[in-house]
Amino acid sequence: MNTADFLIIGGGVVGISIARELKARNPAAKIVLLEKEPDCGLHASGRNSGVIHAGFYYTADSLKARLTRDGNRQLTEYCASRKIPVNKCGKLVVARNESELPQLDELLRRGKANGVELQPITADEARAIEPRVKTFQRAIFSPSTSTADPVVVLQAMKTDAQREGIDIRTSAPYLGAHAGHLHTGAGSWEAGYVVNAAGLYADRVARDFGFSQDYRVLPFKGIYLYSDEPAGSLRTNVYPVPDLRNPFLGVHFTLLADGHAKIGPTAIPAFWREQYHGLANFKLGEFAEIIFRDLALLFSSGFDFKRLAVEETLKYYRPRLVSLASEILQDVKPEHYRRWGKPGIRAQLLNIRTRKLEMDFVLQGDKKSLHVLNAVSPAWTCSLSFAKYVCDKMEVFIKG
Repeated sequence: MNTADFLIIGGGVVGISIARELKARNPAAKIVLLEKEPDCGLHASGRNSGVIHAGFYYTADSLKARLTRDGNRQLTEYCASRKIPVNKCGKLVVARNESELPQLDELLRRGKANGVELQPITADEARAIEPRVKTFQRAIFSPSTSTADPVVVLQAMKTDAQREGIDIRTSAPYLGAHAGHLHTGAGSWEAGYVVNAAGLYADRVARDFGFSQDYRVLPFKGIYLYSDEPAGSLRTNVYPVPDLRNPFLGVHFTLLADGHAKIGPTAIPAFWREQYHGLANFKLGEFAEIIFRDLALLFSSGFDFKRLAVEETLKYYRPRLVSLASEILQDVKPEHYRRWGKPGIRAQLLNIRTRKLEMDFVLQGDKKSLHVLNAVSPAWTCSLSFAKYVCDKMEVFIKG
């Protein structure tokens, strides 16, 4: 029987950050992290947009608001300390028509309440920042939004974790729990405390511990189209005003760390949890469960799932995605956007009782385990601040 003081399930950016924070607080503890894949970060952590968000989309009373604001600063400082390139290009949020101006004002209110620097600007001032931008009358500029390569950041964190004495076991999937023991691809374990950061499978792991009774992960596939325009053809990230009723931000332009651009993402309902390409990773049980869940949401949900599903599926048609992108930027030519990037799967949590998507982070736990059920975007931005929050909660649970 293997033993650990703390056992973390999941080697994405959240799991690694929690492991490192635990080690900083408990230097003598034996901390083991189990990752089911041959390397860490092969799912959401290595497939996200790479945007280091500022934290103004979220209401001031949300975890996302505080943790994104703090996480932006901490992740930027971390990249600087590891000499990881960061494109400090900022972000424009634009209004496509008059009806979107109130939402622009709401974002300004949220930014002020969250302590995030935002600059309300005119259309002319927006074009001074990015000459190709389209906006109705005015826009918002976020100077603290930036981008970095998520794979480079994840690998740096993994290296730091190993150097700090954290035992990372790859190709070690979680198989189940029984009588206080965890069964994994790396043998059976007895742990003083278990942290579940399993992403797409966090709800399933949690149910083995008596949690996630009202929650299920609903996967959405995101994919970007990459521009073949030269680096520097776009000066800043450009986003539309989002629909604040759902957690997706609409089709936007993202600058990579090297200055090239991409448009997207889609948020297409996936039919199994790791539906990246073709029938790879197909699991009949997952397919049946998710189809049942999606069909139920089509007829009865706490949000307009039918409209969301149709609109997002249409974005998989390349001309449609390029057309939507052209609403916020001039001279967007379809011939410049022919290469799809690697898809990612968003592990979006659904409350099956209210039939609503969870907008904020969701944690559940007790004296023996803690479960990160909803850590979707901007979890990469929040990874360091979120790890501190998780460990604070863990200490509260342990003390009872």
